[in-house]
Amino acid sequence: MLKQKHFIDIHKGITPLFIIGLIFYFNEWDNQIGLLYLSLHGTYGLLWITKSYIYPDKQWENRTSIFYGMLIWLSMSLYWLSPYLIVTNTKIFPIFDDPPFIYFSICISMYILGIFLHFTSDMQKYIYLKLKPGVLITDYMFSKVRNTNYLGELFIYLGFVLLACDWLPLLALLLFIIIVWVPNMIKKDKSLSRYNNFKDYKNKTKIFFPFLY
Repeated sequence: MLKQKHFIDIHKGITPLFIIGLIFYFNEWDNQIGLLYLSLHGTYGLLWITKSYIYPDKQWENRTSIFYGMLIWLSMSLYWLSPYLIVTNTKIFPIFDDPPFIYFSICISMYILGIFLHFTSDMQKYIYLKLKPGVLITDYMFSKVRNTNYLGELFIYLGFVLLACDWLPLLALLLFIIIVWVPNMIKKDKSLSRYNNFKDYKNKTKIFFPFLY
């Protein structure tokens, strides 16, 4: 039985191999930004697979066809734009030609913050639903934002794509947010509306980003 998570997990797991393949093919072992990207996105892929095994997200347990699974795979491959541009030293729509070192420090910091928000909130959700099934989660990681996991992913992927110093990966991320993340968040709100206390919870929180949305 094919599930959405099978395609997602395999893609995330093969990402570090894809990046290593790029570095090997273009002989860019001295490309410091490429190796930095490998360490960030590569470890994220391994962490995702570990999370999927220990505390999987129910959303990705849905059955799917091979066609839709390949569509998931193709859309996720947009994230490979950044390592390709970095390893091949290509700039299509450059943001910076030679960014200061602090720029890369900020990228790493965003990645670390994103890892914390994403994996901690998913862990809370998994345990909470195990211990209190049928109860709306309104505290801790979800007390201010209803989709803390997506907020974490935003920081994670910003940390990735900004390393390329190019607008194209950012546009790809924006496309993914509009087509996948936002509809999923709206769908989640509709599902949670069955709880009597959801209206009050919704009025006290933001759907995605604190103080903004």
